[in-house]
Amino acid sequence: MPPDLIVYLLYLLPLVAVMYLYLRRHNKKEQHHITQMKEAVASGLTEPSSLHPVFDPNRCLGSGACVKACPEGAIGIIRGKGHLIKPAVCIGHGACEVSCPHDAITLVFGTAKRGVDIPQVNPSFETNVPGIFIAGELGGMGLIRKAVEQGRQAVESIRKLKGGNAQHDVVIVGAGPAGLAASLGALEHKLKFITVEQEDSFGGTVYHYPRNKLVMTAPMQLPILGKVKMSEVSKEKLLEFWQGAVRKTGLKINFNERMETITKNGNGFTVKTSRGSYNTRAVLLAIGRRGTPRKLEVPGEELPKVVYRLIDPEQYRKQHVLVVGGGDSALEAALAIADEPGTTVALSYRGEAFGRVKEKNRQRLQEAENKGRMKVLLQSNVKKIEPDKVTLDHAGKMMELRNDAVIVSAGGVLPTPFLKEIGVMVETKYGTA
Repeated sequence: MPPDLIVYLLYLLPLVAVMYLYLRRHNKKEQHHITQMKEAVASGLTEPSSLHPVFDPNRCLGSGACVKACPEGAIGIIRGKGHLIKPAVCIGHGACEVSCPHDAITLVFGTAKRGVDIPQVNPSFETNVPGIFIAGELGGMGLIRKAVEQGRQAVESIRKLKGGNAQHDVVIVGAGPAGLAASLGALEHKLKFITVEQEDSFGGTVYHYPRNKLVMTAPMQLPILGKVKMSEVSKEKLLEFWQGAVRKTGLKINFNERMETITKNGNGFTVKTSRGSYNTRAVLLAIGRRGTPRKLEVPGEELPKVVYRLIDPEQYRKQHVLVVGGGDSALEAALAIADEPGTTVALSYRGEAFGRVKEKNRQRLQEAENKGRMKVLLQSNVKKIEPDKVTLDHAGKMMELRNDAVIVSAGGVLPTPFLKEIGVMVETKYGTA
């Protein structure tokens, strides 16, 4: 064999070995992603619950940056292109879009099958009614970091408004992540503002999470406080941080004050609350989407044992509890109660599968059911609630359960009638940005 050929082979063989190992690993990953997608389809878990990515195959070059950026493992690469392989676990944080080097990802709301009502706002978060702004979960953005950023940017837009001599520059309705960030921004810019919150504590949707629920967030920029670094923290730690922020800045929030009406008043508005009225140049709605709980509309729902959020699982110790719902909040509530000694828990959901929950919660639920700590009733609907029992239709058959408490975690109803009443346009999104 000629010496030159030997040298050539010595260089070529390592390259061939590296390529072989790379292709083998690549094919293994692709098969894994294909398997996960097939499992999602077989389980009926094909509907994302929130904002989610759509991939442009003409732009996607399969870099895999989106896969690495997705902590839920919802994205995979198949045949060199990005795909949403586990739609049900996507929580809409949008990290995939930011990470994509080729602008191949568009974030959209809803799907062809399931529409999502979203109020129309412009890039300044102002609605079609000049002076009324929307930020956070009500506008479709439930992720804490992005809700905070929307609240901050909305106030930046509000402080640039011209005209008017109202009592306040802005009335901020809601003290969740978007409302708190907006309030801090208004304080920083020395605006005349007031923040009203119908609950007795701030935190918005986070406040209603079960005890010790882990909350996923990310570094965020807060007015006055600057950049705050967070990752996965408990509900309690996040609320503790916000409490500290309020104390440090001297921010005032009117708790237990519910917004009732908004009416046009010259160049501004009159906001009527359960305590009084405020004349303001602008209104920022940061009220979330769960202000009005979705009810079952069945006999007995008015009983005091029926509630729409779980605050402390310990209060249900040694009781027979029914949790109704198919989202993460329902599963987490049921699991938290099942951990209490002497408690029996049944989880009722009308669907055939839990299509809107994190994989971690799905696994925990399966473990609890296997250990006999929980009864899962899919394809079931509550028909009647009585003081000591509940009646359900389970896959076409009526059944009764002994019961001391019912927790309805069926989500909230978008206040569409209210928004339309004040003139705000609402659009139903079917897989559009």
